[in-house]
Amino acid sequence: MPSRYLSFRCSVPWLILFLETLFLSHFFFCFPDVGNTYSPSRFYPEFQDVNHLVIFGFGFFLMVLRRYGFSSTGLNFLLVVLGVQCSVLIEDLLVFLRVQQDEGGMRSLAKAVVSVTAVAISTGAVLGKANPVQLIVMSLVELIIFYVSRCINRTFLQVPDNLTLMHVHLFGAYFGVAVTSRFPEPPPGLDKNRSTPKSDLFSMLGTVFVWVFWPSFNSILADSNKEEAVLNTYFALAVSAVAAFMLSALTSKDGKFQMTHIHSAVLAGGVTISYTAHSIQHPWIAMILGLLGSVITILGSHCLQRCFNPAFKHQDTSGVHFTFGLPAVLGAVAAIVLCVVEKGISTQWNNLSSLGYLVFVDLGAFCQTISSALITGLITGLILNTKLLKNVHVSKYFDDQFYWEFPHLSVGF
Repeated sequence: MPSRYLSFRCSVPWLILFLETLFLSHFFFCFPDVGNTYSPSRFYPEFQDVNHLVIFGFGFFLMVLRRYGFSSTGLNFLLVVLGVQCSVLIEDLLVFLRVQQDEGGMRSLAKAVVSVTAVAISTGAVLGKANPVQLIVMSLVELIIFYVSRCINRTFLQVPDNLTLMHVHLFGAYFGVAVTSRFPEPPPGLDKNRSTPKSDLFSMLGTVFVWVFWPSFNSILADSNKEEAVLNTYFALAVSAVAAFMLSALTSKDGKFQMTHIHSAVLAGGVTISYTAHSIQHPWIAMILGLLGSVITILGSHCLQRCFNPAFKHQDTSGVHFTFGLPAVLGAVAAIVLCVVEKGISTQWNNLSSLGYLVFVDLGAFCQTISSALITGLITGLILNTKLLKNVHVSKYFDDQFYWEFPHLSVGF
């Protein structure tokens, strides 16, 4: 046991120091024009909302395990702040390579915070199984691949830059699902991966914060129709929350609400509408998408946990597949359907070649994103389970005491 603690002491701090040295060197030698970096911006209120969502919201959202609370919040915070710096570095590298234009300032930082949401989602899938070294390596690899995926969608499929970022839920969920499938399955008798009323309460607190700030997340980078994005997202979230309580009572054996359903399904509307929030012109469409998102989340959790997970020996610790993955797939399908209906009506179904091209673009971006996430996630999972990265034994899964020092309380206190 002490040798394992020593190995993490010798690896985690030095890995963090190396990364911070790299980031500091980048900011010192290669950062763009200072005037552009500190140019005036109106992004701060929305940026603050998204920052709260990623750090506070996801930090508590991941507190679903009874003996993994320190790691859920603490390691999420570490990964976010490292990931934001890595994202800014990648953004500047793409500007240097002339792959994208230099935006600088708060907009670049906002894109970095939105991108790191993929890391927070993927972390939920491997929660309790990956050690800090593995999580840091996974985060860096995931961010690089996500930016490559965005460049492909933007360059070859001509998807607008702000919409390529909205694939973050789809990419993060399926990258995490692929990574966790490569980890050894915990023994059946291990009960540390269960929740308690206290952990469920903290997790629900994080869910509420994510819910409150989600309209800012969907609208922060919208170049136009920002008000429509905010309103449509709120309507979708509201309906998905109401539907979550209704469906939870209907699907439970004794007619009571289940915290796992509420924890997952109330966010489904915000994920489902992320691709189309800026373009929907009627609130009732957003409300239908929110309802469908909640339905697919709760029914999907039943099917996946009973059929998919046992058959493939796959454990998604925080349920990110049916919380973010399935609603993201539904949102991508809804975007294609709405595009066909809207463009078809506007052209009176005369210009079918143009309509087919738009469908090809949306479908191609979806397939490219999910394929990149699954393939690179599987490869990353295999890399993380090499001896070099000090994989944790399955008996040590879901336990804070392997990474954190706990205070010793005196007897009788």
